[in-house]
Amino acid sequence: LWMYSECYLIKFLSIFLFIYFFTGDEMFSDIYKIKESENGMMIEVEGKMISRSEGDIDDSLIGGNASAEVQDEGCDSTTVSGVDIVLNHKLQETSYDKKSYTAYIKDYMKAVKAKLQEVSPDRVDPFMANAPAEVKKILGNIKNYQFFTGESMNPDGVIGLLDFREDGVTPFMLFFKDGLEIEKCVSL
Repeated sequence: LWMYSECYLIKFLSIFLFIYFFTGDEMFSDIYKIKESENGMMIEVEGKMISRSEGDIDDSLIGGNASAEVQDEGCDSTTVSGVDIVLNHKLQETSYDKKSYTAYIKDYMKAVKAKLQEVSPDRVDPFMANAPAEVKKILGNIKNYQFFTGESMNPDGVIGLLDFREDGVTPFMLFFKDGLEIEKCVSL
């Protein structure tokens, strides 16, 4: 399901955001290497491991004028490390075993099918034909995945599956394509 809406940002580039259509959670954007599966069911998003400082704010950026005589304790900065997709889009880790993921994915598939019937009826048959094979692959590798939901942590939201390439260093995430819509943010 590739629905389209626009938002306008003051930037010098345009970005496509991939949003889960039931919750509005931003799952990833087109700044990453994105590949669609052969059957068109899944989107694979390649990320990288990063570390960055958070909480380090220069007072002058918010109108502060520190005195040379008075020592200010300032803000404590912390270093956060993880997968850039997860950190940049505020994805929240959750957990599933085979049984709980099976229960989740059945409800998720019903919800996506109903939405597709409403907005993109031509996608219903391909979705229903190919979804069981994708679910079978996921369940066969369930121990390899870390599971992430959107920032809202809505239990009905899409689950991104995080795994690593054979090199053990390069992370990638998998998402069901038909649960997402694209929002284009264009520069002014």
